[in-house]
Amino acid sequence: MRKILTLAAFLFLTASLGNAAVLINGAGATFPYPIYSKWFNEYNKLHPEIQINYQSIGSGAGIKQITEGTVDFGASDGPMNEVQLKDFSDKHGYGVLHFPTVMGADVPTYNLPGLSAELNFTPEALVGIFLGKITKWNDPELTKANPGVNLPNHELVVVHRSDGSGTTYIWVDYLAKNSAEWKEKVGVGTSVNWPVGLGGKGNEGVSGLIKQTPYAIGYVELIYAIQNKLLYGKVRNAAGEFVKADLAGVTAAAAGAAANMPDDFRVSITNAPGKSAYPISSFTWLLIPEKFQDPEKKKIITDFLHWMLSDGQNLTEALAYARLPKPVVAKEISAISKIQ
Repeated sequence: MRKILTLAAFLFLTASLGNAAVLINGAGATFPYPIYSKWFNEYNKLHPEIQINYQSIGSGAGIKQITEGTVDFGASDGPMNEVQLKDFSDKHGYGVLHFPTVMGADVPTYNLPGLSAELNFTPEALVGIFLGKITKWNDPELTKANPGVNLPNHELVVVHRSDGSGTTYIWVDYLAKNSAEWKEKVGVGTSVNWPVGLGGKGNEGVSGLIKQTPYAIGYVELIYAIQNKLLYGKVRNAAGEFVKADLAGVTAAAAGAAANMPDDFRVSITNAPGKSAYPISSFTWLLIPEKFQDPEKKKIITDFLHWMLSDGQNLTEALAYARLPKPVVAKEISAISKIQ
């Protein structure tokens, strides 16, 4: 009898292990976290045996963790640079691939007590604010772009990201394209030495700081402004038009890049041409190793990518992200075969 019970227990344990969930770990950008969370949840409904765990810790941390090999995939709103790619290759003996997932927008968001107006921001105003040269809300650079709006004679409180951030990369990439001074003094990266301001961790942290700080101004990904009911303004684009961030504006910004997408998918669409293009738009990327030691994880990752590029795209617009252009999707589907 004891032998029968022991055998039964062994068979039960074996069956349980066979049905155990496969855990895939990822980490990185907060910019796309709302859509990634939705995707991983929906994918789990289709494949209950697969659990994709994603830490929304910022693009810089995502690049660091994928390079160190502590996660199965990373995520970033700023593509890895040549030094980061070499660092990854030196550590692992193979490369890392960039897969665009959705497109989104950074927005200038603010907290002005008693004022509910939708403000206009010029590139010069945003550069001046984040350089610390524009210090009051009624600065001429702001008032001339907002005729009829009674902007207060009050100090600005600048808020930026404190962590390595793709949202920051998009923001400063835009500022650098509009200001030689910014490019020289501050530069472009997921982390920069800010001339002025308070730091918040993640899009969540910046949103929270702006919401609780009167006269604050900062930048967050569009969905965080919407979810937190934060005011956000229009931004003057390369064609001289003030455009508010929306799906059409982001899609317009990607039009040129979609037709000339490089094979490694590392491209910037900030300050894109076109009257309707929203100028602080970007792709965001999953960072996938070229090789997986575990064939099961490789199969899951490649299957998820196929699903993300097809059914997953239908979930994007409800969360204020723009779906990928069809030529980019087609190019990515071909690139999945590079994963070994």
